[in-house]
Amino acid sequence: MFLGTYSPKLDEKGRLILPAKFRDQLSEGVVLTRGQERCIYVFSNAEFEGFHDRIRQAPVTSKQARDYLRLLLSGAHAETPDKQGRITIPQQLRQYAGLDRELAVIGAGSRAEIWGAESWNTYVAANEAGFSETAEEVIPGLF
Repeated sequence: MFLGTYSPKLDEKGRLILPAKFRDQLSEGVVLTRGQERCIYVFSNAEFEGFHDRIRQAPVTSKQARDYLRLLLSGAHAETPDKQGRITIPQQLRQYAGLDRELAVIGAGSRAEIWGAESWNTYVAANEAGFSETAEEVIPGLF
């Protein structure tokens, strides 16, 4: 499970060093793709295959499912971390997520997410109140 928030820097070649706590889970390879809220989702290869299989269960007649799958897969990039735990984020994904040098890499359970540090801070500030007000009916069985 991916947990925590980390603040790596993007180098001049578009690479970042994965947080040490994520490296074992991602050592066999990662899939980077567009995430919702303009971040980049980071999946292990195995997790991405399972995620893709679940999406494929939607009927091909569902326009929303087709649209989601197209955007998810057309932005996907497979990468294997180097010996230092670095991955390269393609320019297309850096542009999509508005990344510059300062990043926030967060654990989101089954995946990690890469955010521009400023975008992440804005997101947290905008959503903290809603987080504290989350009710039973939003996530049944949570409380």
